[in-house]
Amino acid sequence: MSKTVIAKYAAQGETFEILVDSDKAYAYITGKLPDPLSALEVEDVFRDANKGDRQSQDKLKKVFGTEDLSKIAGVILKSGNVPLTTEQRSRMLEEKRKQIVNIIATNAIDPRTNAPHPALRIENAMKEARVNVDPFKPATEQVDAIVKKLSTQLPLKFSVVKMEVTIPVQYANRCYGLLKQYGLKSERYLQDGSLQASLEFPAGLQSEFFDKLNGATKGSAVANITSV
Repeated sequence: MSKTVIAKYAAQGETFEILVDSDKAYAYITGKLPDPLSALEVEDVFRDANKGDRQSQDKLKKVFGTEDLSKIAGVILKSGNVPLTTEQRSRMLEEKRKQIVNIIATNAIDPRTNAPHPALRIENAMKEARVNVDPFKPATEQVDAIVKKLSTQLPLKFSVVKMEVTIPVQYANRCYGLLKQYGLKSERYLQDGSLQASLEFPAGLQSEFFDKLNGATKGSAVANITSV
């Protein structure tokens, strides 16, 4: 059974409220539901939902710059106050933590070795540093502050790796999609038919790339890192 709650948003001295299904609102906030209208129990915006007092179109246009209910509902759900259960908040917190760890693991390396940090090492460092994660704030907006706090626990350097890869002729075609996936910048075929390519991608993906490349070429490809 659905649970109807009131999501609220305040701006420019005005209040805007919508009636939403709690579970669907959570799904939209966490990116699992693409359409904010799907979370609405009533397709209307209120000044006071408990009294059924609708907000005026003029106020909607003034604050949101539009009368499009889908866009307005999206802003209220993403930037407003949405009552969530303790379980939902815990799930949001854990999901946001994983997003932040993934961003750091993908883009950062240990400057002492130029090698990526495993995700588990980053998670443990965040726990040791007692890093606070905001479940409602985008992960990308929290990374810089978290990396700064982690600096005493874990040396981190955000970097891009550049490399030259040579793939034997018998594996060239099957590896082309992989090269495109990992930032293919240029390519040329050598006289023996082997493929030589220049790549550029986030430094934290090195281990993942080498595993896939070795698997696709049975360890016969040659990779030379030119810059980190």
